Amino acid sequence: MPLDVPAKEQTLDELSINAIRFLSIDAVQKANSGHPGLPLGAAAMAYTLWTRYLRFNPHSPNWANRDRFILSAGHGSMLLYSLLYLTGFEAVTLDQIKNFRQWESITPGHPERGETPGVEVTTGPLGQGFANGVGMAIAEAYLAAHFNRPDHQIVDHYTYVLASDGDLQEGVDSEAASLAGHLALNKLIVLYDDNHIQLSTPTNVTFTEDVLKRFDAYGWHTARVEQGNDVDAIGKALDEARAQTDRPSLIAVRTIIGYGSPKKAGTTNAHGEPLGKDEVIATKENLGWPSDQDFFVPGEALEHFREAIERGEQWEAEWTQRYQAWAAAFPELATQWELAQAGKLPPGWDADLPSYPAGSPATATRDTNGIALNAIAKHIPTLIGGDADLSGSTKTTLKDMGDFSPGNYGGRNLHFGVREHAMGSIINGLVAHGGIIKPFTATFLTFADYMRPPIRLASLMKINSVFVFTHDSIGLGEDGPTHQPIEQVASLRMIPQLTVFRPADANETVASWKVAIEHEGPVVMIFTRQKMPVYAPEGVMEGVAHGGYIKAEAEGGTPEVILISSGSEVSIAMQTRDDLAKEGIKARVVSIPSWELFRKQDQSYLDHVLPPAIKARVAIEAAVPFGWHQWVGDEGLILALDRFGASAPYERIYQEFGLTAANMAKAAKTLLKR
Repeated sequence: MPLDVPAKEQTLDELSINAIRFLSIDAVQKANSGHPGLPLGAAAMAYTLWTRYLRFNPHSPNWANRDRFILSAGHGSMLLYSLLYLTGFEAVTLDQIKNFRQWESITPGHPERGETPGVEVTTGPLGQGFANGVGMAIAEAYLAAHFNRPDHQIVDHYTYVLASDGDLQEGVDSEAASLAGHLALNKLIVLYDDNHIQLSTPTNVTFTEDVLKRFDAYGWHTARVEQGNDVDAIGKALDEARAQTDRPSLIAVRTIIGYGSPKKAGTTNAHGEPLGKDEVIATKENLGWPSDQDFFVPGEALEHFREAIERGEQWEAEWTQRYQAWAAAFPELATQWELAQAGKLPPGWDADLPSYPAGSPATATRDTNGIALNAIAKHIPTLIGGDADLSGSTKTTLKDMGDFSPGNYGGRNLHFGVREHAMGSIINGLVAHGGIIKPFTATFLTFADYMRPPIRLASLMKINSVFVFTHDSIGLGEDGPTHQPIEQVASLRMIPQLTVFRPADANETVASWKVAIEHEGPVVMIFTRQKMPVYAPEGVMEGVAHGGYIKAEAEGGTPEVILISSGSEVSIAMQTRDDLAKEGIKARVVSIPSWELFRKQDQSYLDHVLPPAIKARVAIEAAVPFGWHQWVGDEGLILALDRFGASAPYERIYQEFGLTAANMAKAAKTLLKR
């Protein structure tokens, strides 16, 4: 209800809540862009959480044992920026608030990890933050199980998410919520901004289900707060949620979008556009706020918010004392902790990576992938991950390392079920939490389409998620075109700041894993189902680190033609080289397992591998040809696919589609005749 009293006569809670509101709508109005409705409506619940429950240190934003807060409804970003400024995050100044949505400000339109201290993950695409929160709760549970000891609790914090109607309508949230309930993640608490309004319509047009019953069915504790400005009722609901021992919690808080705005409160007009100067003034007058001042914060409210600094420093100091006692008692664990928190790899982490002599038995790169992953995991105790009910096919089970499950949060195999979208988003939350080194997911490459949003966001955040995909092409065979990815590799290569590996054989697979583990930023690993011949290991590690290299040199002198490929089709190029040699034609084979790394090499290296003078170049890949022109040039030829696959043994499919050594040799000779 309106606060029809002057600011000076409001209670401290009311002053503080209104400070959040009016910083937010003044910033939106100044930018002439943004979403004022959520900050006006959700300010009271955010205030209650941030001043009474959330444990954080504004002067140490990355303190390891802080509670995590995720604004999944990222369109309401000014709510978060206002809280960061008011509670004393030093980088988030009043000038930054005034520069909301402007060039080079740290207050972008939607929260971006790495841009703003206190922003845990990049949100805005609805549903992603909610699922990231599930990942953060998994990370907390795993780290607590691994590092805590009786009387030494160094990992003990909550993950809070503020979610909207739109978040809870996205399928990714249903997937993530189902898994969170199954896993009994009791330190995950979601505040649901239940304001009954979306961007275009009231929720009664599209969203009339009983949300709390749905979450009850998922195994969550649920509660409802009928009055969104009742801080005591919100606090009571949070107390009940924090008392849960075996369930995550969803608290539906009934709010009014655009609260206080005489003309726009409770309407779609409050969602995604500035109130307008006259309505800003009217809203301030309605809530008893000085209407002649922009970006006004009463001194007593700011002082009240800034108490967070002293609280946070005390919390961190107390934790540091506990940590020091724990480290003295468990020095080996302390070394693991410090490395993991710094994102560093332990010495000798790659000591058991295998190497395969040329002529070793042919093997599917998915199989070598599993061997390499297990060799790495036994040296990196905070490397965890899992698959979408496909571990028998992706070969990514961490052997003898247990399953992460209720009652065994120390297990390192995450079973996501058939929930690819949530799986990708959850892994991003694991990385963003900190302390988990290179968490991974695994599924078939064709299902990368279900995971594209989290892969894109991992790339935007530049975080170290690893996405493993097997069954990478028409080589899948009899399962047919629904499961044979042809456009997915190209689409993944298009994502900025993402590094894609498609290794050719067992040795390239091992090398790809080594480079991926050392790489900063997200990585996609792509492996075959069919068995591939094994080539000599010499030079492979360095070649893969460069992204591309000379796999086999031409016999008898300077090459006349260059055969280029990645993954399983490298073996076709190698056979073509041998066939051309029998006809006296000198061919070089170039393998490019990672286009992104290859493009980063200096021009001298690129010219060494692909000499500009050699115009006769043929590329082959069992996928769409998009992008290969950059390697073959204007005069080269590409053997690829312009149609979906088929159901048949994979050898027959390759033959029917012309992806053969005979066709590659024919293309090479055609170029040479020109």
